[in-house]
Amino acid sequence: MTLNQVLDRLHKMGDPEKAAFKQAKYNIVTNNALGIYMKDLRLLAREIGKDTELALDLFDSGLYDARILCSKIMRPKDVTEKMMEHWNPTFENWEICDSFSMGLYSKTNFAKEKIVAWSSRKPEFEKRAAFATLASYCMADKKANNEVYESFFPLIIREATDDRVYVKKAVSWALRSIGKRNQDLNKSAIAVAKNISEIDNKTARWIAKDALKELEGNNLKVLDYPRHIYRKK
Repeated sequence: MTLNQVLDRLHKMGDPEKAAFKQAKYNIVTNNALGIYMKDLRLLAREIGKDTELALDLFDSGLYDARILCSKIMRPKDVTEKMMEHWNPTFENWEICDSFSMGLYSKTNFAKEKIVAWSSRKPEFEKRAAFATLASYCMADKKANNEVYESFFPLIIREATDDRVYVKKAVSWALRSIGKRNQDLNKSAIAVAKNISEIDNKTARWIAKDALKELEGNNLKVLDYPRHIYRKK
């Protein structure tokens, strides 16, 4: 499809009532949105297929829905560090932040370094992007060993006192995702959550409780991705 053809489809799919519903129910506050549900954008993305040039043009259109579509048809291997730094400050809500973080960022060669760099950002959704990327990276890289994920624990502990709702939820999400990667990391993540619970801070206690509820739950499904190569002490 050409850019004009896709934009025409998006305008026909748009419904201002849907945009209002998303804002009222899910706090998805947007500018320049047509009002299209995520499930419908996914279907359109499948129809289009991967197309990096079209994806970049869609982002540059400035339309909110077109930008989300960009995150779904962009090839992760074509994403550059410059693109990531250009896109990240434009995120205005959790929906578009997570769409880029999960669909693209976690699958790029820059995932690890951006998780670290963005984890200390001040804007709410730039920081959320770090932890949303980390949460998805736990499943995106099936070969990384435990040391890679344990290296992120200090970031999670450091940011556990950020009381902004979309940051604290992402911090908990990242910790829970690490803890579901394998049995070793499950034990480590539980220990980190318990350490966080001892921080004299309401947000930290919330994150710890939220994480432990899932990580210690009877119905938790833990995967078996690569684990430690234990060394004799």
